[in-house]
Order: sequence, then C-alpha cells, then structure tokens
Amino acid sequence: MTDNILLSNSPAPHGAPPFDLIKEDDYLPAVTAAIEMARENIEAIKANSDAPTFENVVVALEMSSLKLSRITSIFYNQLSAAGTDKLEALAEELGPLNANFSSDVSLDEDLFAKVKAVYEARETFGLNVEQHTLLEDTYIGFVRSGALLDDDKKARLREISQEMSTLGPNFMNNAKKSAEKYELIIEDEADLAGLPKSAIEGAKMAAEEKSLDGKWIFTLDYPSFGPFLTYADNRQLREDMWRAFGNRAYKDEFDNSGIVLDVVRLRDEKAKLLGYNTYADFVLERRMAKTPDTVIEFSEKLAAAYRPAAEKDLKDLQAFANELGFEGDIQPWDVGYYSEKLKQKLFDYSSEELRPYFQLDKVLDGVFTHFSKLFGLSFKAAENIPTWHKDVTAYEVFNEENDKFVGVLYADFYPRTGKKSGAWKTSYRDQGLEHQNILEPIVAIVCNFTKPTKETPSLLSFGEVTTLFHEMGHAIHALLSNVTYASHSGTSVLWDFVELPSQVQENWAYKKETLDLFAKHYETGEEIPEDLINKVNNAKNFMVGMGGLRQVGFGLMDIRWHTADPATIDDVAAFEDKATEDTRLFPRLAGPMSTSFSHIFAGGYAAGYYSYKWAEVLDADTFELFEEQGLYNQEIAKKYKDEILSKGGSEPPEVLYKRFRGRDADPDALLRREGLLAA
Repeated sequence: MTDNILLSNSPAPHGAPPFDLIKEDDYLPAVTAAIEMARENIEAIKANSDAPTFENVVVALEMSSLKLSRITSIFYNQLSAAGTDKLEALAEELGPLNANFSSDVSLDEDLFAKVKAVYEARETFGLNVEQHTLLEDTYIGFVRSGALLDDDKKARLREISQEMSTLGPNFMNNAKKSAEKYELIIEDEADLAGLPKSAIEGAKMAAEEKSLDGKWIFTLDYPSFGPFLTYADNRQLREDMWRAFGNRAYKDEFDNSGIVLDVVRLRDEKAKLLGYNTYADFVLERRMAKTPDTVIEFSEKLAAAYRPAAEKDLKDLQAFANELGFEGDIQPWDVGYYSEKLKQKLFDYSSEELRPYFQLDKVLDGVFTHFSKLFGLSFKAAENIPTWHKDVTAYEVFNEENDKFVGVLYADFYPRTGKKSGAWKTSYRDQGLEHQNILEPIVAIVCNFTKPTKETPSLLSFGEVTTLFHEMGHAIHALLSNVTYASHSGTSVLWDFVELPSQVQENWAYKKETLDLFAKHYETGEEIPEDLINKVNNAKNFMVGMGGLRQVGFGLMDIRWHTADPATIDDVAAFEDKATEDTRLFPRLAGPMSTSFSHIFAGGYAAGYYSYKWAEVLDADTFELFEEQGLYNQEIAKKYKDEILSKGGSEPPEVLYKRFRGRDADPDALLRREGLLAA
C-alpha cells in the first residue's frame, strides 16, 4: 500500500495533486485505506477519557478524515473534467463506500454524545466567533444527518444515502454521454450560410480530427452549439440541433427519467424521516431564504416583472422576423437567430464583432491584472506543478505587497470527450487548518470555451468572457479565504450566498476601464473601440425579460420538484410542463430539461437554483457601491475582501453583508439594473 501515491505526501510543489503519477487503479485501494485511517481517528476521539472539549472533540473531528477528503476530491474532480469508462465504473463502487462511512460517523451515538456534551456546555469554553460557528455547524450537521432518530429510521437513512451516492454520478454521466453521441455532420457548404468564420473553422477542425476531410462537425458543446443556433441560416438544421440539445438523456439509452424520479423520491423520504414536510424545507433551513414560501414569493415577484417584459420581447422578435420575410410563428430554435439580427439592427453591432478582441490568452492576462488592481494578487504560470491534461495550466498565486504565497489555481478551458459541459470552479484543497498548520487553497476553474483552430487562436464570445470573470470570482473567493477551519473556507458558505462573489465580477466585464486591460484585436493589436463598448452596454438589457423569466422558471421548477409529493409523479415531462407553465413562452417541443439538469439532480443546487437570482440582487447592490466610489477603489475593495471574501462561512452571510454594505441589500437593486424599475 505504501507505493500508492494517493496515500503518500505529494511530491508536487505546495502539496498539489501529483496528476502525473496517479493511476486509475490507485483510487479504490486509496479510498479504502483512507476510510480505515479516518475510522481509527474517530475511535480515538470516542476512546479519549478526558472531558469532552471543543479541541478534543470538534476540532479532532474536523481533522479526522482529511486524507479521505483529499483523495475523493481528486477522484470526483477527475470524473467531471477527465472522465473515463473506468472512472465511471469506479464511481459505482466508491459512492456507496463513502456514503456508508459518512453514515457510520453521523449515526454514531457515542460520538454524537460527545459533540452534544460540548454543544450544551458551549458557553463555558470561551469560544470565538469561528469556533462557535464550527461547533454549531457540527452539532446541527449531526442532527440533520439523523443523530436523533431511532434505530429503524437510522437504518433506512443509511440505505437512502447509499442509494443516492451512485444516482448523481450516473445522472451526470448519462447527460454527458447522451450529448456526446450527437453530431451534426455537414457535407454541403451551402448549409454553413450565416455562420461566422470562427464557428466554421472549429467545425472543420472537429471533422478533420475524425478523418472526415471536406466536412464539418457541430456538437452540443456550447462553443459549437451556441453559434450554430445564433447564426446558421438553415432553419431545419437549427431545429435539428435545438431538438438534439433539448432531448439530452431523454428516451434514449442514456434516459435519466427514472433517476430523476428516484432522486426526488429518496430526497423526500429522507426529509420526512428527519421531520420536515418536504425536501425543500430541509434544505432551506440552512439557507438565507429559510423557507420554500420565501423562495416562491421572491421568485414570483421577479416573474411578475419579467413576464410582461418577456412577452413584449417575443412580440417584438416576431414582428422583426416578419419584416425580414419570415412566415409563421417564431419557435425556440429561431429565438437566438432573430435576436442576434434584431440586436444588430437596434444597436448596430454583431456579437461576432467582439470576438477578435477577446483572444483567450490576453483575456486571461487581463483578468489577472484586474484582480491585481482589485486585491493585489499576482499569477505566475508554474510548469513544475503537474496537471491532468496538456490543455490545463497551473498558476501560483501571490500577494503582491509581500510576495506571500496565496494558493494554486488550475485553468482548464477547452471541451473534450469525457469532460462534462458547462463551467465550474472546484477545489482540491480548501484553505484551513491541517496538523497544526494553516494550508493554502488549491482550486481550479473548468470551462468549455471556443478552441483555437489552425488559422486563429482561441477567440472568446462576450458570453465566454463574462463566464471567465464569473468562475474566477468563485476562485478568488476560495483563494482569499482567511479562516481557521477548512469547512468554513472560501465558497463554503450558505448556498444562496455563494454566487455573490462570482456574479458581481461579471459587472466589470462591461466597463471600459477593465476592458482596456485586455480587449485588443488579435491581429492588429488595436484596442476595442469605445463606441463598440458603448453598444455592448446599450444592449446589456436587450431581451432581459426573456432571459430573466427563463432563469426564474428554472428556479421555480426546482423548488416545485422538491415541494411536490413524489407519489403523485410518474411522468417527468408532464410534471415539468405543469411546474413551468407560468414561466414558459413556448410549449415544450423536445424532452424535459429535468433529465439533463445536472445542477439540481447531480450537483449541489437541489431546492437552491433560485440562489442565482437571489445572489444577483446582492451583486447588483454590491456593484452599485463600486460604481459610486470607483471601480478599483481600494477602500471598498479591501472592505469587500475583508468582510465577504476572506470570511467564507465563518459567520452568517447576512451579518457579513451588512458589515460590508452598512445595511441589508436593497431588494430592488436587480430590477433597477435591468431597467425594469426606475432608478
């Protein structure tokens, strides 16, 4: 076992994962051994004859399974970013192993008795704010995991956890494989009409990689799918592509319908075992929103503002399409196409005009400069830190003022087989205490951006630029963490607060002062023209009604899945139709979104998807302050870093926000920003 690299101290700089040495066969024996180490640590806590204290129970428990957490974080991150058939099979084995161990800990009566003893005597220990939060989180975590249940209910809860441990990875893999199997192969060059050069080159390269010279391949990866839906003149092919996207993991060999129903049923049963009316009640108890009613009221208030705006957007789009000679009713596969043309008419620019100014390398350098100006950080590429793929770059992050090492950041930007779609930030090690030392974070941002071609470097769409700012916002939240305990680190905050640091960063991407840091033409070096920046800002709220209604609809669908009685649901599509009827502008013309909605069925957003909009209110309110005081005002940036970013989950988010802003968030800030409410 000693030759298993996952069980040894990593030889890589900063203790980063030794990706160059890890073999797939290492995971199962490493996880098994790490679970045994953790069990021994738990037994030592229980066997300690000293009176229970914060240190010998709560801190010891926090430290008890660090090795296991490190190994499983590597495994599950690789499953998402570099999945293989072998890793997917391993997930079927590792999920129940981990779930069983977690149940053993959370349902251990003797261990809980020690935690409870410390919790009940908490006022006698002189705990600081962080310690008090850790103790409360630990105690509540045991209770919410079933520590107060009788033996029969504990046994059933354990079974549920084991079943759930494989459903999420299976859902994600089905969605990924269903998307990967679709290819639109174009043989007639006339079918490329309307498409920008960058999309055509990417499709040509994709075909050449499969020895289909003289053809073009479009896939459901967003850098391929997005431009096709936006620009392709061939309406039938747009429809084919749209339907393929909408049918992911529905009524094919990767159908997720059964998994959706199983997940919802098991979540509901778990909630009821623990004494909650619904799974949403269980989840929201530990959120800023607190209750499903609050979420529904918040979402319906937004929907009431977005619905008439969305209906007007669609009416305007229909009239514009008719002007261009289109006959019949606009369909979903027409929306992106005619929206882009209407935007060009109204604001006198095309989204593709921006792309030459957004060369990925330069954008990334500019984003790094942006965070240097805001928070005094520097980023240095580190070739000596191993990565999981040749396209991935590792960076060492430093504090410019004192050259102190802050953490490691990996950047993984391009689509590939085995990598799930979308963009995300993840962690390989959270900042915090480990064996008497405070260790720095090791984090990654993983995206699916436009790949370089033989003719051009990677040129990003403006949407991809804002995505980069967004994911870097999450990464900076983790990198600037300054807490004692890793379970409070960075993004380990209440879920409806976690999107504030990411979403607020998107605002800077619209500002000339920030764009001037990186937006230069990849061929001429010319800075992005000011009038083009102005056009982008003028168009910022274009179709905001349709976009806002769509996002609120996802949140309401999520909350309705998790407040419904699963016994009444036997058809995923029929349930989704009912759940979204008040936020849809079109009937459902493909499969239900639920079967590929990984955020809520294979991620952490169950009963929490509303948090994107919830956090948008916070981010709009936050950025108003920067606009008032200066985009790079050092006093405001320092206060934001010190009161929000560095504190992680060590204090309640409403306390942190009020300390930063001097008041609670203004709930109307978002609608003001979107032009749906007068300033």
